Amino acid sequence: MGNCQPTIVPYEDFDPIADIKAIRKACKGFGTDEQAIIDILANRSAFQRQEIKQAYFDKYDDLVDKLKSELSGNFEKAILAMLDPPVIYAVKELRKAMKGAGTDEDVLVEILCTATNSDVAMFKECYFQVHERDLVADIEGDTSGDVRNLLMTLLEGNRDESYDVDDDLAEADATSLFEAGEGCFGTDESTFSYILATRNYLQLQATFKVYEQLSGTEILDAIENETSGTLKKCYIALVRAAKNPQLYFARRLHDAMSGAGTDEDTLIRIIVCRSEYDLETIKDMYLEKYDVSLKDALKDECSGDFKRLLLAICH
Repeated sequence: MGNCQPTIVPYEDFDPIADIKAIRKACKGFGTDEQAIIDILANRSAFQRQEIKQAYFDKYDDLVDKLKSELSGNFEKAILAMLDPPVIYAVKELRKAMKGAGTDEDVLVEILCTATNSDVAMFKECYFQVHERDLVADIEGDTSGDVRNLLMTLLEGNRDESYDVDDDLAEADATSLFEAGEGCFGTDESTFSYILATRNYLQLQATFKVYEQLSGTEILDAIENETSGTLKKCYIALVRAAKNPQLYFARRLHDAMSGAGTDEDTLIRIIVCRSEYDLETIKDMYLEKYDVSLKDALKDECSGDFKRLLLAICH
């Protein structure tokens, strides 16, 4: 929404042949020149990185296999993430979140609750191409109850994406939300889910304002009090994405670095996937919210080539 700035833009003097020669040289002999790989990949757009991958394959062999054999750990994970088209990487993350025992609901929430209608359509198509499985069926089989119903609504990809605000509708929706939540015994989740999953972001912002006037409670506090578990996480993500998507991602990054241990997968997913959309704006939000720059936080939290790569993507 609005004025979002990326950190990575297409490289002007792009020469895939020069790039693949430099990458090949970086992988030659004893040890790998990781900095050379970072300097190239962190300064090329996703589309240019696909061209590099193809040119490398045409001239030498599979770049992904080559880098897998040369690199390791989180640095390897992040580099491989950069060599997938963003939508392919996203559907791999969705599948990973549902594979094996238990579901990583935080990943489903982060990806699906911030997706545009066209993102949703591409996720469905690419998920099938990559995994030969149906995304909707997998999520339906992997979730239950109100969470499943909400994610199914989001997967219809029917959000109004206009910038029109209808004050009467905001009034009506705010009243419905109040009556479905604080105003009654028990919470009517279907009303919450429908409104949060289908209204445009500006409309939702207007609705949240009216809600606060009506109930005297901020919508996030109401959700905190009325819901729990994964459903609460979904609602909070949807409200935060409607208010300010870049601040939502800044919070996710901060949470990934808070407490014991670091959630490197989340750092990779957001920093790599948002770099060509709004990472510069996410950096601004991070600084505003936490009084420390994202780059300084990453410096404290990460190390080695992985740290150098993330800092290079953040520019």
